[in-house]
Amino acid sequence: MVEGRRAVGQLLLFRRGSVEELLCVDGADALHAPPSLNVDDDCIVDAAGIPIRAISAANMKSIATSRTPQGVAALVRIPPDVCTSEIPPSLLSDDDAAARVLLLEHVQDPGNVGTLIRTAAAFGCRCVILSGKCADPFSPKVVQSTAGSLLSLHIRRSDGYIDMAAELKKRGYKLLAADLGGEDTHSLRGTGRHIIALGSEGAGLSGAILEMSDRKIRIPVDKSAAESLNVAVAGAIMMFMGLR
Repeated sequence: MVEGRRAVGQLLLFRRGSVEELLCVDGADALHAPPSLNVDDDCIVDAAGIPIRAISAANMKSIATSRTPQGVAALVRIPPDVCTSEIPPSLLSDDDAAARVLLLEHVQDPGNVGTLIRTAAAFGCRCVILSGKCADPFSPKVVQSTAGSLLSLHIRRSDGYIDMAAELKKRGYKLLAADLGGEDTHSLRGTGRHIIALGSEGAGLSGAILEMSDRKIRIPVDKSAAESLNVAVAGAIMMFMGLR
């Protein structure tokens, strides 16, 4: 379930085929006739053809995860190819010489996983690969943190994530590992096709990923004030650096 006008509007604009049903307090009156979702003053999204279920405000509050539900939610079909180690074919083609992938190893906080997926979508990553020990990308807090961008890219969650990274390296991708002992850099310019790998909040990346990495990257910080960055913040910085 995806909650809120902006998040639902994002899905209707870009992935409307995945929306099974809209849940609306006061039914179609919460939209318009013909049905259209008023996301904000500048954006009205067509919702015609999608079933609308009228529910009470009490029912919406009982099923919503947000503290103050906006009265609109969407039931969305989960893609069938998430829990697999099959690499999306588009990543294996030679058409995009600058394709980017985010790899998350054992990142367990749902808020961090959701924020990283949202950031990856914003920065044009084509796929997010998660280890099996990462937070479930379709748990309520992750979905809420992605703000409707969860289906904007390929999601893969598999214990075979290391083999997936190795296969991408064979196809010309550079593996860039976030590591406190890595090189101090302000730019990842010129990396072309690459995978940015981030480890768990406490332990960081495993030895297996670090050993197969092409570069180990450390974000320079003032260690007298803070030893390290939150993994979602570090990921955002590295993805932005990879765009430059």
